[in-house]
Amino acid sequence: MKLLSPGMAAGHCLLAGLALGEPHLLAQTDHHAGHGSAAGDGTRTEAPAEARDPNAYADGTGLGSGPYLLPGVPPPRMADQHHFAGLLLDRFEWVGADDAFAAYDATAWFGGSYQRLVVKAEGDYADGKLDESRTELLYSQAVASFWDAQGGLRQDTGPGPNRTWLAAGVQGLAPYWFELEATVYLGEGGRTALKLQAEYELLCTQRLALQPRAELDIYGKNDPETATGSGLSSATAGLRLRYEVSRQFAPYLGIEWAGNFGTTADYVRAEGGVSSEVRYVAGIRMWI
Repeated sequence: MKLLSPGMAAGHCLLAGLALGEPHLLAQTDHHAGHGSAAGDGTRTEAPAEARDPNAYADGTGLGSGPYLLPGVPPPRMADQHHFAGLLLDRFEWVGADDAFAAYDATAWFGGSYQRLVVKAEGDYADGKLDESRTELLYSQAVASFWDAQGGLRQDTGPGPNRTWLAAGVQGLAPYWFELEATVYLGEGGRTALKLQAEYELLCTQRLALQPRAELDIYGKNDPETATGSGLSSATAGLRLRYEVSRQFAPYLGIEWAGNFGTTADYVRAEGGVSSEVRYVAGIRMWI
């Protein structure tokens, strides 16, 4: 390692001070050259009188005023002041089971970095018609780094009567890159529900990603008209391996276990179904 002489070190400090616009570096270099100290310990405690005020660099020019502001032209806005829109089709897949069907899970949003209007939609399509669906219209507010609080309405359709719920929850990115979502619902007649969802993305290569996913649905009371039982009603857990042809389009293959529990399982078996099964899935994931 090459050592610098005191004179060379002072020269480097002087050049650094001039390049970075730091007057105190220049002052400290001059001070060390004279072997004196205003504070007695080799450092200067105050900026020199000729140092430029860092707040005066703009010469009075701001976003909404100044000699370069053109009349009739709106002032520039930062990125978090703009509104954007997006659509994520997280799952659009064929599900191979005892009764094969198609499924979708999509999220659309419009807004800025802190407040957004969010629409979430998921459902199953079988026998040429929409079998069941869940659609949510939510207001999303950023409450912490990587976390949003959400509230709004949820509408369910299916074989039984439609159900409407109030929704409130949180969604975000937990430590170690786990994507988590927890939402509570309040419906008519004192009905309550809780949905928990977790995802993780394991990048195998720059284009190949493995996505574990799990979801739980919990209800507060029995609802025979929609074949929903109280307590832990249903759960799914699966793995999807996708290949990103581009960052916005990726086909995938996967396997998933789905099960019903308690009274919900009794309802399913009474209708001739099975309470749990292993499914094979194939689909696409895309966003715009």
